Amino acid sequence: MTRLISSLIKRVLSLILTLFIITAVLYATVLFTPAETRATLFMPRNISAHMTDEQYQNHIENIIEQYHLNDPYPVQYYHWITSLIKGNWGYSPTLQQDVLAGIIQRTPVTAELTLFSLLIFIPFGLISGVVAAAKEKKLGDHSFRFAASIATSLPPFILALLLMVIFYVDLYWFAPGRSSFNLNTLLTREGFHLYTGLLTVDGLINRRPDITIDALRHLAMPVFTLAVAHWATLARVTRVSMIDELKQDYVVAARARGIAEGRIIWRHTLRNATAPALTSSLLSAAALLTSVFVVEIIFSFRGISEIAVMSMAYVPDSAAALGFAIYNVIIVWFLMVILDLLQSWLNPRMRQQ
Repeated sequence: MTRLISSLIKRVLSLILTLFIITAVLYATVLFTPAETRATLFMPRNISAHMTDEQYQNHIENIIEQYHLNDPYPVQYYHWITSLIKGNWGYSPTLQQDVLAGIIQRTPVTAELTLFSLLIFIPFGLISGVVAAAKEKKLGDHSFRFAASIATSLPPFILALLLMVIFYVDLYWFAPGRSSFNLNTLLTREGFHLYTGLLTVDGLINRRPDITIDALRHLAMPVFTLAVAHWATLARVTRVSMIDELKQDYVVAARARGIAEGRIIWRHTLRNATAPALTSSLLSAAALLTSVFVVEIIFSFRGISEIAVMSMAYVPDSAAALGFAIYNVIIVWFLMVILDLLQSWLNPRMRQQ
């Protein structure tokens, strides 16, 4: 137990060091922008309209001094990372709000898309991989491999456009956006409370199942788009792991004792094949963060991707762009910590590394 805890502490410290290195590199790119320009990002919008030129210049100089924007890089980085930890991520003129507040406000949209994608591709990936392994070299296995090959070779944005053409333009079964137009006004009324920010959950809490059903209809296309490629990857990993396990001596012995094939597969071999599948699942969850932003833009979901788009839409907004990058780094770092913890718990040999 002590060795496990020591191993986990080392891994967490290593990942924290990695996080600081990445943020140091990201902040270094900001130094290419003059200090006077960066100082304007700490000013609320239109505040300069009420100042004389002298007042504006004095205000800029005060900001530069307050945030150490002319100090050497190590000093600037120290004050910047300290501000991040305290929750001060800067002001974004394009978002017209603090960067951290903008990220928190849009996170539920991205979280809902990611959550439902995980709920789809993880169980279906595990089940289809197990079934394909059980029917190795038979019709079911060949069909699975063909479908998985198509799923992994089809870029998400191409699949998204195909779904839009078929199910929105032609059939009009599902529509883009997060909710129907006639429900948008209801979501902003005082009687409807956004407790979690997830419309599927808040609809139920507010006793409005019609909102939950509407949200699920709007999630159908983007969630399917996100889940397809990751389903194929997880299912392939599970299939290979299961095939290797089914060739082990303990499986041969179990069959010789007359144990049912289904029990061997679902209660014994699957448990031993979960480590590679778990690794694939968490890596896929991290990869979802890159594909979810493209899907949000195509299907008009105003999630975290909106920050990246708006930060570069008119004038470069380094505060918003940097906040977007840091957000992704932190999420991926958090997932990698979970991955290492679970791997160390499931595989005792990794504790020695």
